[in-house]
Amino acid sequence: MPEKTGPRAAAQPPLAPMPDDWQRALAVVAHPDDLEYGAAAAIAEWAAAGREVSYLLVTRGEAGIDGLAPAECATIREAEQRAGAALVGVTTVEFLDHHDGVIEAGTRLRRDLCAAVRRHRPELLITLNHHDTWDGAHWNTPDHRVVGRAVLDAAGDAGNRWIFPELTAGEGKLAPWKGVRWVAVAGSPHPTHAVEVGPGIDPAIDSLAAHGAYIKGLGGAEQDPHAYARAFIEPMLRAGGERHRGRPATLFQLYPH
Repeated sequence: MPEKTGPRAAAQPPLAPMPDDWQRALAVVAHPDDLEYGAAAAIAEWAAAGREVSYLLVTRGEAGIDGLAPAECATIREAEQRAGAALVGVTTVEFLDHHDGVIEAGTRLRRDLCAAVRRHRPELLITLNHHDTWDGAHWNTPDHRVVGRAVLDAAGDAGNRWIFPELTAGEGKLAPWKGVRWVAVAGSPHPTHAVEVGPGIDPAIDSLAAHGAYIKGLGGAEQDPHAYARAFIEPMLRAGGERHRGRPATLFQLYPH
C-alpha cells in the first residue's frame, strides 16, 4: 500500500538505503500477486544487476477470484505468477499448497518455510506486511499476517539443527542455514529502508499487469490490467520517494538477523 503523503511525511528524514552486499534472496508471500503489489520494482533491479531472487508462494491463490472454482482459479493464478515473475527476471517460482484464505499459523507452516530457506540458502528474506493494518487505516488479511510472521521465524528456525531435526536426516537432508542476514518486509506501515528505482518501474507494472484474470476479477471484464497496474505502481513508488529522497522508491521494514 502507498505511504501517506503530505507535510508530515515530507518532514521525516530520508530512509536508509537497503543493503546491497548480498547475492541471493528468497521472497516468501501468501498469494500470487503479493510481490507485484509491493516489491517487484526493487526485485527487477536486483535481478538485472545479477542477483538471484527466487519466489515461494504459500498458496496458489485459489480463493482469489469470485465466480471461479478454486481448482480452475489456482491453475490460472499459478500461470499468471510465473509470467509476472519472469518479467522482473525471476525464474524460480515454487508453491507450497497451503489453503488460500485460511493459512494456519503453526509448526507445519514454520517447517515448510524452514525447509525452503535451507534449500535456497538466501542472505535476504523478503515478505509482505505482517502488521495488523496497512498504514494504520486498512485491516490486513489473516494470510498476510500469518505468513509474514512465519517468515520472520523461519530466519531463525533454518539455522537451528534442533528445530525440525527431521529435515537434517535421511536422503535429501537439509543442513542448517545460518546465513540469513536480513528479513525485508514490503508494504509495512513502519518502513526503515528504501530502494530507489528507475529502470525497474516498467517491468514492475508489466509484472502486476500479468495478473490479468485476477485484476479483471477485481474490477470487471472491462478492466484494463496494464492501466490498473500503472495507476497503482507509479503513485506507490512516488509516495515511497517522498519518504526517501524525492526519487521513486520501494520501501521496506528491515529486520537484521
